[in-house]
Amino acid sequence: MTYKRNNRVALITGASSGIGLELTKRLLSEGWDILALIRSAFPSNDPLVQDCLRSQQLRIYTADLSDFTDLQASLNRIKKYEKHIDVLFNNAGVSFGELSYSKQGREMHFEVNSVVPYIIFMEMKELLANGSLKTVINTSSNALLYLKQFDYNALASPTVFRKLVGPYAASKLALSLWTQEIATAIQKEGIMIRSVCPGANKTTITNNAGMPRFMIPIRNLFFSHPSEGASRLCEAALGSSPQSTGVFLNKGKVTPLKFSSQSTEVLNTIERIYKQEFAAIS
Repeated sequence: MTYKRNNRVALITGASSGIGLELTKRLLSEGWDILALIRSAFPSNDPLVQDCLRSQQLRIYTADLSDFTDLQASLNRIKKYEKHIDVLFNNAGVSFGELSYSKQGREMHFEVNSVVPYIIFMEMKELLANGSLKTVINTSSNALLYLKQFDYNALASPTVFRKLVGPYAASKLALSLWTQEIATAIQKEGIMIRSVCPGANKTTITNNAGMPRFMIPIRNLFFSHPSEGASRLCEAALGSSPQSTGVFLNKGKVTPLKFSSQSTEVLNTIERIYKQEFAAIS
């Protein structure tokens, strides 16, 4: 079945929990169609979500984002059934308490937080070109601002692990660096792209083993409801600066990235993974 709707359409990864869920509910309430690329189910007790699932205003595409074969199958289904995408929210991310590796053999923070958003963007470019807004929002983190060293060669197989400001922060910096690097080229195709820190929110990521122990009391006292993070993502996509591209937004302000001299190498590394591994899957 091919959907023939005239609504604005957003593809949201990680749409079933945390910031992604709040973003999904906000846009559904504003009349958007939502394509949810998710691994875990939506809450069964949310009336808006359940109503929109029944009406197909909310459409689910299920995938383990860390498994390229599974991801490709889901993206192919999106390309088969959907006509256009106005905004791509690359929102899904991971944070672990130790080094972990994907099925493809790369460290999981880099794979899911840096590589997969690029793959999804590249695979969805044609649908974005058919949309009206042609905008990509990559969810990053201000943890990247606290990195004291960065080596793009170590992203796939780091030798040192630190919570929050180790592989997690490095993967988010890599995401923002390739966002910055690719912006000029895709602007010629009419596509705008930005990376955004959604702020400190009470989500599963900020309540798991990836958080330093000293941060837990701070989280409980001062972190925001994930609807605040959703608002920052909406503002980044639809707000007052729709023509800015390639920028990293922190607290709504354009913020310079450290280690920008490595942005070309980061993009080239991720592009090679996309072309040599993902695109080669039959």
